[in-house]
Amino acid sequence: MAKSKSKNTSKSNSGELLEALNVLEKQKGISREVLIEAIEAALVTAYKRNFNQAQNVRVDLNLDTGSMLVYSRKDVVEEVEDDRLHISLEDAHAINPAYELDDVVEQEVTPRDFGRIAAQTAKQVVTQRVREAERGLVFEEFVDRADDIVNGIVERMDARNLYVGLGKVEAVLPQTEQMPNESYQPHDRIKVYITKVERTTRGPQVFVSRTHPGLLRRLFETEVPEIYDGIVEIKSIAREAGDRSKISVMAHREDIDPVGSCVGAKGARVQTIVNELSGEKIDIVEWSEEPVVFVANALSPSKVLDVQVNEDEKSTTVVVPDYQLSLAIGKRGQNARLAAKLTGWKIDIKSETDAREMGIYPNPDADIELTESGEEADDFDFYEEKE
Repeated sequence: MAKSKSKNTSKSNSGELLEALNVLEKQKGISREVLIEAIEAALVTAYKRNFNQAQNVRVDLNLDTGSMLVYSRKDVVEEVEDDRLHISLEDAHAINPAYELDDVVEQEVTPRDFGRIAAQTAKQVVTQRVREAERGLVFEEFVDRADDIVNGIVERMDARNLYVGLGKVEAVLPQTEQMPNESYQPHDRIKVYITKVERTTRGPQVFVSRTHPGLLRRLFETEVPEIYDGIVEIKSIAREAGDRSKISVMAHREDIDPVGSCVGAKGARVQTIVNELSGEKIDIVEWSEEPVVFVANALSPSKVLDVQVNEDEKSTTVVVPDYQLSLAIGKRGQNARLAAKLTGWKIDIKSETDAREMGIYPNPDADIELTESGEEADDFDFYEEKE
C-alpha cells in the first residue's frame, strides 16, 4: 500500500508540475523544453549534494509517467582509476556484451527518497526561472524606452538617490540628476527621462534624470505637434537645469514659424513646459546655417549689432549696444555661456563703444547687414519666458 501511495504522490507531483509548465509557457513565454532541461540539471546537483555522490549522473524527467530517475554514467576503460567515473570493459560486458572501450554505461541509481527532494528542487527551479523571465520581460520593455520620458511616483529616498516607481520597476534618480530648484517628497508624481537601463543579477536597473537635455526635447515633442510630426525640428539644446535653457529650432516648411509653433498661442505651449520644469526659463531661437545669424539669435534676448566670424578658430566676436552688454553676457555669464553651447561657437562679446575704440566696428566686410536695433535686416525674433 505504501508503495502504491508513493507512486500516486509522484504522479500527482508530476501532474502539478506539468500543468505549471504549460501555464508558464503560455503566460511567460518560457519554453517547456527549456524548463525541463533546467530542472534536470538542478536535480543532478541536488542528487550529488543530498546523497554525497561525486559520479557523473543524468536525470530523466518523464512528466507523462511521473518518474524522475537518476542514471550513473561511467566511461568504459581498460584500467579503472575511479570506480565512480569508470567501469572496466569486463564489467561492462557483463551488463551488455555490445559495449566497447570509450562507450558510456548508464545504470539507474535512483535513491528511495529522491522523489521528495526532486519535487522541492523542481519547484525552486520553476520559481527561479519565472523570476528571471519576469525580469527579462521588464528589461526588454524598459531598454526600448531609453531616451524617453515616463511618469513616475516618488517612493523613497536616501542620502544619494531618489527612487521612482515606474510600475514594474523602481528607477534610480541620482542626486546629480535632480533639479536644484526642486524638492521631492514620497508620493509626488514627476516626469523623468530614462538615461540608461542595465541588466543586473537583481533584475533590470533603470536610471532616470530630471536635468538631461533630452527631457526638454521630449517635453517639446509632446507639447508641440509640429515637432512631433517632423515639420519643426529641434536642432540643438543648451540647458542649465532648473535655471535656464535655450533651444534652436527650424521649420521644414516655409509657411511655418518654428519659434511661434513652440511658443504657442499666448505662450501656452512653452508655459506648460516651464511649469513642468518648476519655472525654468526657456529661450527659443531660430536656427540658421549662417553663424552670423545663428549666434545673434542665440544671444536672445539681447540685441546684436554685429557678429564677426573666425572660421579657423570657430570663434565669433559679437558687438552689442552699450546698454545691452550686461544682458548679452547674462547673470554670471549664463546667457553667453548657453549661447556658445547652443551654437558650438566661441563667443566674445564687446560693447559698441569698446568695439569702435578697437576699430572692429562698424565692420565693412559683414556678410549680413544688421539694423541699429541689432536685428537682421530681413526677419529675426526671440522669445524669453517672462519673469
